[in-house]
Amino acid sequence: MPSLCDTSSIVTSCTRRQLRQVLRQRRRALTPHQQQQASRALCQHLRQLPEVQRARRVALYLPNDGEIDPRPLIPWLTQRGARVYLPVLKPLSDNRLWFVHYHPGTPMRRNRFGIPEPYTRHGAHRARRLAGWALDLILLPLVGFDEQGQRMGMGGGFYDRSLAFTQRAGPRPRLIGLAHECQHVARLPAAPWDVPLDTIVSDARVVRP
Repeated sequence: MPSLCDTSSIVTSCTRRQLRQVLRQRRRALTPHQQQQASRALCQHLRQLPEVQRARRVALYLPNDGEIDPRPLIPWLTQRGARVYLPVLKPLSDNRLWFVHYHPGTPMRRNRFGIPEPYTRHGAHRARRLAGWALDLILLPLVGFDEQGQRMGMGGGFYDRSLAFTQRAGPRPRLIGLAHECQHVARLPAAPWDVPLDTIVSDARVVRP
Protein backbone atom coordinates (compact mmCIF):
# COMPACT_ATOMS: atom_id res chain seq x y z
CA MET A 1 0.00 0.00 0.00
CA PRO A 2 1.25 3.55 -0.73
CA SER A 3 0.78 4.58 2.90
CA LEU A 4 3.54 2.16 3.90
CA CYS A 5 6.17 3.90 1.78
CA ASP A 6 8.85 5.51 3.93
CA THR A 7 9.56 8.88 2.30
CA SER A 8 12.04 9.84 5.02
CA SER A 9 14.73 7.76 3.32
CA ILE A 10 15.64 6.54 -0.15
CA VAL A 11 12.48 4.93 -1.45
CA THR A 12 13.27 1.46 -2.75
CA SER A 13 9.97 -0.32 -2.11
CA CYS A 14 7.74 2.25 -3.80
CA THR A 15 7.17 2.88 -7.45
CA ARG A 16 7.14 6.49 -8.63
CA ARG A 17 3.38 6.18 -8.97
CA GLN A 18 2.98 5.03 -5.37
CA LEU A 19 5.27 7.73 -4.06
CA ARG A 20 3.37 10.34 -6.05
CA GLN A 21 0.13 9.18 -4.43
CA VAL A 22 1.62 9.44 -0.93
CA LEU A 23 2.93 12.96 -1.49
CA ARG A 24 -0.29 14.18 -3.07
CA GLN A 25 -2.19 12.84 -0.08
CA ARG A 26 0.14 14.76 2.23
CA ARG A 27 -0.49 18.11 0.61
CA ARG A 28 -4.25 17.51 0.29
CA ALA A 29 -4.38 16.76 4.02
CA LEU A 30 -3.24 20.29 4.92
CA THR A 31 -5.94 22.49 6.44
CA PRO A 32 -6.91 25.80 4.80
CA HIS A 33 -5.05 27.61 7.58
CA GLN A 34 -1.91 25.53 7.00
CA GLN A 35 -2.17 26.18 3.28
CA GLN A 36 -2.43 29.91 3.88
CA GLN A 37 0.55 29.95 6.24
CA ALA A 38 2.64 27.89 3.80
CA SER A 39 1.75 30.20 0.92
CA ARG A 40 2.76 33.27 2.92
CA ALA A 41 6.10 31.72 3.93
CA LEU A 42 6.77 30.54 0.37
CA CYS A 43 6.24 34.01 -1.08
CA GLN A 44 8.50 35.55 1.57
CA HIS A 45 11.30 33.24 0.42
CA LEU A 46 10.62 33.98 -3.25
CA ARG A 47 10.72 37.76 -2.79
CA GLN A 48 14.27 37.44 -1.44
CA LEU A 49 15.65 35.63 -4.49
CA PRO A 50 17.64 37.80 -6.96
CA GLU A 51 16.26 35.93 -9.98
CA VAL A 52 12.72 36.69 -8.84
CA GLN A 53 13.51 40.33 -8.09
CA ARG A 54 14.93 41.00 -11.55
CA ALA A 55 12.46 38.94 -13.62
CA ARG A 56 10.08 40.91 -15.84
CA ARG A 57 8.20 38.05 -17.54
CA VAL A 58 7.15 35.53 -14.93
CA ALA A 59 5.02 32.40 -15.37
CA LEU A 60 3.36 30.83 -12.36
CA TYR A 61 0.31 28.61 -11.83
CA LEU A 62 -3.07 28.54 -10.13
CA PRO A 63 -2.99 25.93 -7.34
CA ASN A 64 -4.85 22.65 -7.78
CA ASP A 65 -5.00 19.38 -5.84
CA GLY A 66 -3.43 20.89 -2.71
CA GLU A 67 -0.49 22.55 -4.49
CA ILE A 68 1.22 25.36 -2.62
CA ASP A 69 -0.25 28.70 -3.65
CA PRO A 70 2.02 31.31 -5.33
CA ARG A 71 -0.81 33.80 -6.03
CA PRO A 72 0.11 36.24 -3.19
CA LEU A 73 3.25 36.95 -5.22
CA ILE A 74 1.24 38.43 -8.12
CA PRO A 75 0.58 41.95 -6.66
CA TRP A 76 4.24 42.25 -5.65
CA LEU A 77 5.36 41.26 -9.15
CA THR A 78 3.03 43.70 -10.90
CA GLN A 79 4.07 46.54 -8.58
CA ARG A 80 7.63 45.92 -9.74
CA GLY A 81 6.59 46.16 -13.37
CA ALA A 82 6.64 42.45 -14.14
CA ARG A 83 4.10 40.74 -16.38
CA VAL A 84 2.52 37.52 -15.10
CA TYR A 85 1.76 34.53 -17.32
CA LEU A 86 -0.15 31.30 -16.76
CA PRO A 87 0.35 27.94 -18.47
CA VAL A 88 -2.29 27.00 -21.05
CA LEU A 89 -2.66 23.61 -22.69
CA LYS A 90 -1.75 23.87 -26.35
CA PRO A 91 -4.56 22.66 -28.59
CA LEU A 92 -3.65 20.06 -31.20
CA SER A 93 -0.31 19.28 -29.53
CA ASP A 94 1.23 16.38 -27.66
CA ASN A 95 0.63 17.61 -24.12
CA ARG A 96 2.64 20.82 -24.26
CA LEU A 97 2.11 24.27 -22.78
CA TRP A 98 2.28 27.84 -23.88
CA PHE A 99 2.11 30.82 -21.53
CA VAL A 100 -0.56 33.53 -21.67
CA HIS A 101 -0.49 36.95 -20.00
CA TYR A 102 -2.73 37.06 -16.93
CA HIS A 103 -4.24 39.85 -14.81
CA PRO A 104 -7.18 39.82 -12.38
CA GLY A 105 -9.69 40.68 -15.15
CA THR A 106 -8.51 37.96 -17.56
CA PRO A 107 -11.40 35.76 -18.81
CA MET A 108 -10.87 32.19 -17.63
CA ARG A 109 -12.17 28.76 -18.49
CA ARG A 110 -11.43 25.27 -17.17
CA ASN A 111 -9.26 22.97 -19.23
CA ARG A 112 -9.81 19.25 -19.57
CA PHE A 113 -8.31 18.68 -16.12
CA GLY A 114 -10.65 21.20 -14.51
CA ILE A 115 -7.87 23.76 -13.97
CA PRO A 116 -8.71 27.42 -14.80
CA GLU A 117 -6.64 28.97 -17.58
CA PRO A 118 -6.83 32.24 -19.57
CA TYR A 119 -9.35 32.22 -22.39
CA THR A 120 -10.51 34.61 -25.06
CA ARG A 121 -12.56 33.70 -28.10
CA HIS A 122 -11.36 33.37 -31.67
CA GLY A 123 -7.72 32.98 -30.64
CA ALA A 124 -7.38 36.62 -29.57
CA HIS A 125 -5.04 35.51 -26.77
CA ARG A 126 -2.35 34.81 -29.38
CA ALA A 127 -1.12 38.38 -28.97
CA ARG A 128 -0.74 37.76 -25.22
CA ARG A 129 1.03 34.40 -25.30
CA LEU A 130 4.71 33.55 -25.15
CA ALA A 131 6.80 30.48 -25.76
CA GLY A 132 8.70 29.27 -22.72
CA TRP A 133 12.06 30.49 -24.01
CA ALA A 134 10.80 34.12 -24.03
CA LEU A 135 10.11 34.14 -20.28
CA ASP A 136 12.57 35.23 -17.61
CA LEU A 137 11.28 32.94 -14.89
CA ILE A 138 8.91 29.96 -14.57
CA LEU A 139 7.52 28.92 -11.18
CA LEU A 140 6.16 25.39 -11.48
CA PRO A 141 4.41 23.08 -9.03
CA LEU A 142 6.01 19.91 -7.69
CA VAL A 143 4.67 16.71 -6.17
CA GLY A 144 7.96 15.93 -4.44
CA PHE A 145 11.56 17.12 -4.12
CA ASP A 146 14.80 16.21 -2.40
CA GLU A 147 17.89 18.01 -1.11
CA GLN A 148 19.79 17.26 -4.30
CA GLY A 149 17.27 19.17 -6.40
CA GLN A 150 15.55 16.13 -7.88
CA ARG A 151 11.86 16.70 -8.47
CA MET A 152 8.70 14.75 -9.11
CA GLY A 153 5.77 16.17 -11.08
CA MET A 154 2.23 14.97 -11.62
CA GLY A 155 3.33 12.41 -14.18
CA GLY A 156 1.78 13.93 -17.29
CA GLY A 157 5.06 15.34 -18.58
CA PHE A 158 3.58 18.71 -19.61
CA TYR A 159 6.40 20.80 -18.16
CA ASP A 160 9.09 18.31 -19.16
CA ARG A 161 8.01 18.39 -22.82
CA SER A 162 7.46 22.13 -22.84
CA LEU A 163 10.80 22.91 -21.19
CA ALA A 164 12.98 20.34 -22.92
CA PHE A 165 14.52 23.23 -24.89
CA THR A 166 16.31 24.37 -21.72
CA GLN A 167 18.76 21.50 -22.18
CA ARG A 168 20.01 23.02 -25.44
CA ALA A 169 22.00 26.17 -26.13
CA GLY A 170 19.99 29.36 -26.43
CA PRO A 171 17.84 31.69 -24.32
CA ARG A 172 16.08 30.05 -21.41
CA PRO A 173 14.12 31.08 -18.31
CA ARG A 174 15.17 30.33 -14.78
CA LEU A 175 13.16 27.38 -13.44
CA ILE A 176 12.01 27.32 -9.81
CA GLY A 177 9.96 24.44 -8.44
CA LEU A 178 7.50 25.13 -5.60
CA ALA A 179 6.22 22.68 -3.00
CA HIS A 180 5.04 22.28 0.56
CA GLU A 181 7.76 21.22 2.98
CA CYS A 182 5.78 18.03 3.68
CA GLN A 183 6.58 17.02 0.08
CA HIS A 184 10.30 16.88 0.85
CA VAL A 185 11.95 13.43 0.85
CA ALA A 186 15.54 12.42 1.52
CA ARG A 187 16.11 11.09 -2.00
CA LEU A 188 13.94 10.83 -5.09
CA PRO A 189 14.43 8.35 -7.90
CA ALA A 190 15.49 10.27 -11.00
CA ALA A 191 13.93 9.79 -14.43
CA PRO A 192 15.87 10.53 -17.65
CA TRP A 193 13.15 12.85 -18.96
CA ASP A 194 13.06 15.09 -15.87
CA VAL A 195 14.08 18.66 -16.72
CA PRO A 196 16.50 19.91 -14.02
CA LEU A 197 15.49 22.94 -11.97
CA ASP A 198 17.68 25.86 -11.00
CA THR A 199 16.10 26.19 -7.55
CA ILE A 200 13.41 24.58 -5.40
CA VAL A 201 11.51 26.62 -2.79
CA SER A 202 9.16 25.38 -0.09
CA ASP A 203 7.58 27.14 2.84
CA ALA A 204 10.64 26.14 4.92
CA ARG A 205 13.70 26.12 2.65
CA VAL A 206 15.44 27.14 -0.55
CA VAL A 207 17.31 24.34 -2.32
CA ARG A 208 20.08 25.29 -4.74
CA PRO A 209 21.18 22.05 -6.48
